[in-house]
Amino acid sequence: MNYLDTTEYLTYGLDAATDQSWVTAASAIIDAHCRRTTLGVNQYEERLKMPPELNTVRVSYLPLVTVAPAATPIVSLKGRYGIPRRGEWPFPELSLEFALVFALPGSWTTVDPASIDIWAGSGELSFPVNALGLSFNEVAVVYNAGLATIPSRVKIACAQIVKNAQATPALNVKSGSVDRMRLEYFSDSLVDETVRSLLEPYVARKGA
Repeated sequence: MNYLDTTEYLTYGLDAATDQSWVTAASAIIDAHCRRTTLGVNQYEERLKMPPELNTVRVSYLPLVTVAPAATPIVSLKGRYGIPRRGEWPFPELSLEFALVFALPGSWTTVDPASIDIWAGSGELSFPVNALGLSFNEVAVVYNAGLATIPSRVKIACAQIVKNAQATPALNVKSGSVDRMRLEYFSDSLVDETVRSLLEPYVARKGA
């Protein structure tokens, strides 16, 4: 998606005659820098390891967003129980033996999103311990995340990338259209410190 509409060019310091292909290419560079398909609302699927001795995970893409008519940003959620290591089981050994007999460790189970605590801004999901005291060691989650409304800082970043491109001698452009792949070739120099700072809240943690 384009992060600047043609009616916003003058507001964000671009010539009204700027070809739309510049904004399209700059928007693609923003998506690549933020490691996501789009900054708009999108559905993501992740398989996450639960940190040792914690019952909390954080998803990679923010902010979490609830898409009507749903009541939660989580579309589906599953957890897999782990086998506690020696000395880690805080409950009577009989309950662990009971859990092992019923093959709970290693199995995937569907989790009701209403049973967990969700922090939309941080992407943190907190899970309860089950009745036998077992915790998940891995979760598989499908969720919605993104920006329903593109904020001004993203629009400013988009306009700045276009202006940086127009000021780059190798591109030799002040007006007219540009090939998207050509502009992406110079993306490292076009995404300057100002742009990085503006986009920092939207960079996915995935692979970080």
